Amino acid sequence: MKKQGEKTWTRHLFFRAAVLAAAGAALITLLLAAGFLSGVSGRFYPWLWAAGAAAFLLLLWVGAVWLVRPYLRMEQTMRLFLEGYTTGKLTDFMDVTAGPAEELFLERMDRIMDSSELLKLSKRQAQYLALQNQINPHFLYNTLESIRSEALIAGLDRVADMTEALASFFRYTISKVENLVSVEEELHNCETYFRIQRYRFGNRLELAIQWDPEDEEEIRRCRIPKLTMQPILENSIIHGTELKIGAGHLLIRLELTGKCLLIRISDDGVGMSPETLKKMNERLEKSGLALADRTSEPEGGIALVNVNNRIRLLFGEEYGLHVFSMAGTGTDVEILLPAIDSDREPARRALS
Repeated sequence: MKKQGEKTWTRHLFFRAAVLAAAGAALITLLLAAGFLSGVSGRFYPWLWAAGAAAFLLLLWVGAVWLVRPYLRMEQTMRLFLEGYTTGKLTDFMDVTAGPAEELFLERMDRIMDSSELLKLSKRQAQYLALQNQINPHFLYNTLESIRSEALIAGLDRVADMTEALASFFRYTISKVENLVSVEEELHNCETYFRIQRYRFGNRLELAIQWDPEDEEEIRRCRIPKLTMQPILENSIIHGTELKIGAGHLLIRLELTGKCLLIRISDDGVGMSPETLKKMNERLEKSGLALADRTSEPEGGIALVNVNNRIRLLFGEEYGLHVFSMAGTGTDVEILLPAIDSDREPARRALS
């Protein structure tokens, strides 16, 4: 423990500043001694002055590398952290810390922002809300079933079908509190949501789902966070195809690439401008604070940020969303996930 404490001590900026100050004082003493010796002997010692100049330049270089550059790096890291970025353990990312108080602050923030703790908190909150509101879903389903029955009696088949689809959608969204579901379940929910939207848009919307037939069974078994695809599909309809003139085409493409599952949700809607696309991807690069602070998110961006943050909480910051778009052409949202067919692996990763 003592050696570790001494090692930490030498990383503090004020310790390095003290060392450089002592070296500067020694250099000044050397130059004064050289001047005094020259005055007493009446001789000029060029090698002594050259050594002093070299020592002075070396001191400047050491000060820039050992003090100024780490300070600027620490300042940049803190600024990124305050903007919502996380880079793993910030204390390891920085060369130095300014002092014991700052080091304690960073360690405390690292524990607060730890993904496993956030995940546990999210689980508890979801379970609590599910218990608190367990009566409401039953009332909703019973009411929708009553509406469906009345519609069938009256011969309103479209109303009955729409009500059944809505009940199925709410049952998946509200009642199913698991973190992970199969791709097959998630796709079924997307189809249910699209079925409801077809009653609004009619033949204006078309949805296709594609994958390599050889990988179909494995893809269907893959486990992904619940409500990963449906919010993005909804976003594509509302902010993409709904705003264009004529028919809109939506495509969900699933692909296994090594140990990863790549999901691409595409639309041929109005697309985004380069500036909007840049801002969107910058928001998706953020995590941590962005999970809790949604006040700065514009309408339409929250769904993507929410999905992205949940993926990163479960699997790590190497996974998540990226958006490709061109104004007047359409938008592609790529989702990168680990290809797993069990809940145990992500639990180990997230809670380790």
